[in-house]
Amino acid sequence: MDNLQVESKIGVEKYRVNLMKPIDISIPLKFNGEQPNFFDAPFAEAMPVEGGGFIGDTTRGGSCNVWEYKLIAHCNGTHTECIGHIINQSISINDLINNLLVPATLITVKPQNANETGDHYIPEKEKVDYLITKKVLADAVKNCRTNFLSALVIRTLPNQALKLSRNYSNKPACFFSIEAIEFINSLNMMHLLVDIPSVDRANDQGRMAIHHLYWGVQQGSSDIHENDISPKTITEMIFIPDEIEDGEYLLNLQIPAFTADAAPSRPILYRVIKM
Repeated sequence: MDNLQVESKIGVEKYRVNLMKPIDISIPLKFNGEQPNFFDAPFAEAMPVEGGGFIGDTTRGGSCNVWEYKLIAHCNGTHTECIGHIINQSISINDLINNLLVPATLITVKPQNANETGDHYIPEKEKVDYLITKKVLADAVKNCRTNFLSALVIRTLPNQALKLSRNYSNKPACFFSIEAIEFINSLNMMHLLVDIPSVDRANDQGRMAIHHLYWGVQQGSSDIHENDISPKTITEMIFIPDEIEDGEYLLNLQIPAFTADAAPSRPILYRVIKM
């Protein structure tokens, strides 16, 4: 079966979606192989379980394959995180993602050099920095319909396949300006997906200013009133091939049932066709 059509009403318009044609924008995590790396974290690895005469590797005579997997969700590949990433309260990403299909818009932006923009960052931006600015975001979404801005998927240029295995300590990524994340907050969206390892600069003196602004946590604080806990998510280190066009989609944000602030994830896009 290659055609399973469903109809959906978004706003006042009706759309058709073929659920048999998913577009996977996650980076497959190759344990013990090439993988993106952030913050010089240990690479994700896998090894067979051994003990009591048992070995979980059929190539070594075991009766079945039983492997132990080690990874750091925030550093080894595509992952989705919640406000629990920056606050003292234990907030689980598994409790926050409950929508199977979310209207989403995919945009492509070209980050600006720090010298080319008046946008700001905390701490001060540096000459070598490249920022996703308010201007490039505003230009990219100016014709987007609000009904499809429950999620915003951002592809940055240049869009090189190197993102699948890039060491971001050797080649730092762009990040968001203060004004850019404030603009995103004004869109009232729930899910932000980006093809960079962090919405903040890696070397930011531990400030994580963009994370704090996005989730409404006071700068420099790890506390927030329980009534102010944001349900919004951030998905980082996705990869969107060039042939996937900008436009409107439905997003299926898949995660394992981890009780944690973040988990490896598999965001899936489905094209929508207006009826």
